[in-house]
Amino acid sequence: MNIVFAGTPEFAVPCLEAIAASGHRLVGVLTQPDRPAGRGRRLAASPVKQRALELNVPVQQPESLKNAHAFGELAALEPDLIVVVAYGLLLPKKVLALPQYGCINVHASLLPRWRGAAPIARAILAGDSETGVTLMQMAAGLDTGPMIVRRAVPIDGDTTAGTLHDTLAEVGAKELADFLGQLPDGVHAEPQDESQACYAHRLDKAEAAIDWRRRADEIVRAVRAFVPWPVAHARLDGQPVRFWRATNAPATGDTAEPGTVVAASAKGIDIATGAGTLRIQELQLPGKKRMDAAAAVNGRDWVGRRFE
Repeated sequence: MNIVFAGTPEFAVPCLEAIAASGHRLVGVLTQPDRPAGRGRRLAASPVKQRALELNVPVQQPESLKNAHAFGELAALEPDLIVVVAYGLLLPKKVLALPQYGCINVHASLLPRWRGAAPIARAILAGDSETGVTLMQMAAGLDTGPMIVRRAVPIDGDTTAGTLHDTLAEVGAKELADFLGQLPDGVHAEPQDESQACYAHRLDKAEAAIDWRRRADEIVRAVRAFVPWPVAHARLDGQPVRFWRATNAPATGDTAEPGTVVAASAKGIDIATGAGTLRIQELQLPGKKRMDAAAAVNGRDWVGRRFE
């Protein structure tokens, strides 16, 4: 079968490789146009484009699939199936109808929960005990199509968005490989329960600013959800401090104002919150590299200082 792959970020690369390793023909790759990146803001190819070129697969980078030229180039590949993973462009109805077996999406949640742009971080922020990967037959709506397979992955107290991202990327690639091995026998899918649907809004840098009036456990989840981007942060003496790892500290009975450091040791920097105490285990001071609590407290007075 002729398969076209559509994807852009690092999350999509394992699925691209799964198609390349299958018995089917990877006839083309769609990815977003090169974008400015890094401090120099030079144009950079997406991770998917970089890997596709290494695999010697033709790459198309349309700004939109709605114009006739872009659609014509895609149709010329004569795809039997289009696989979409975090592509970033909506597929028009005529594209969805182009392949014999339609378009399959590999989505990083247990649909219908967390449709949308940021399902990994939103699952952690909400305190979900599990998330997963769903292979879905694409429809006109946003992540609304019938589901082919759902594979659950647990979320524990050490799970960050970064570690979960990597796990789900590999799980998605495995499930896709299994699915491709069953083709061309057909696609069997079941509808989503619309009553269980919720939306994963895109992350914004502003929401990574810590509100110390929140409960300690909520802030811990935010720290985990915003690694590696946009990273939870607060200001100390007017300077930004970033938090990379945190946990709940043992109860002390302190009634300090939220944001106030109540204890500091090699185990962590304990900060009062709206309910409970947060223990920072890894942080990044202005102009410094990431460091653990032991390095941060060495030679520095912390108790009584207040984060804003």
